[in-house]
Amino acid sequence: MKPAVFIDGDQGTTGLQIRSQLESRADIELLTLSAALRKDSRARTEAIDSADIAILCLPDSAAREAVASVRNPAVRIIDASSAYRTAPDWTYGFPEMTAGQADLIRGARRVSNPGCYPTGAIALLRPLIEAGLLPANYPIVINAVSGYSGGGRARIDAFEGGPPGNPVASALPLPVSALPLPVSTLAFQVYGLHLDHKHTPEIQLQAGLAARPAFVPAYGNFRQGMVLTIVLQLRLLAKATTSDSLRHCLHTHYARQSSQSNIEVLTNDRAASLEHLDPQVLNGSNQLQLGVFGNDLEGQVLLSAVFDNLGKGACGAAIQNLELMLGFNATAP
Repeated sequence: MKPAVFIDGDQGTTGLQIRSQLESRADIELLTLSAALRKDSRARTEAIDSADIAILCLPDSAAREAVASVRNPAVRIIDASSAYRTAPDWTYGFPEMTAGQADLIRGARRVSNPGCYPTGAIALLRPLIEAGLLPANYPIVINAVSGYSGGGRARIDAFEGGPPGNPVASALPLPVSALPLPVSTLAFQVYGLHLDHKHTPEIQLQAGLAARPAFVPAYGNFRQGMVLTIVLQLRLLAKATTSDSLRHCLHTHYARQSSQSNIEVLTNDRAASLEHLDPQVLNGSNQLQLGVFGNDLEGQVLLSAVFDNLGKGACGAAIQNLELMLGFNATAP
């Protein structure tokens, strides 16, 4: 019998992409609800209880309600919201994060899918901290720009004009009168100005940081894709640390995971040949590309992560976790 999978919230940005990638597969049975029942809490609970694995693509509060409503002890859950990413009784769904993480996901009953921004930050920081090259109390500053789809349906409508008759600025925290241009013409928006983005505790915990990082996110005027960067000062690291040793550490960490890893570390030659980072270059994939760009003469290093915020940052990660939980990926990293 094929495993049954139910996506709760399959009309949202992430849910739609997950459904589109799963609906043609012959190795699972995809459970669906009619449009009339999508907001019926009883019908949704029954669908979750009848599934082998339920994928929740819901706002945090709705995800918590869905989890609390489960009555079937056998159902396993992948939650794509941020509700449980720091919960000690949930398994963090980043298979490549550290040795054995894929095995933990494979046997877990409750898996919390990583956030898109944290995926890039943790992929860069966790191996360096575990190897002792980066102090856990280093004053980390993270800058990142995401495609506007990272803000969900409301942000997409804001940038793309929204449904007919809806104001394009309805999703923004500022009133329309405070915006100098129509929303759809804004090329770049920095937000999280009070350094209180909800992903920050997730980054700190899962990266292994002893101190809260400063995280400054932004949206670009492109639908999907992401670039995340972190600058390190070599004078604050161990004396022998160089850009090459940092790159070697990342390469060794992800090379150990062979076929299970969707993460590539740029070689020194490849990094040296780049003049810019394109946030859209990996769109439509579950790949994550890490770079180390060094200026050892000036004692500075730039770490970078490029990936699709709806791929490795959301949809692709959820499917990767689903396949692990169903036993479709048999080799552990």
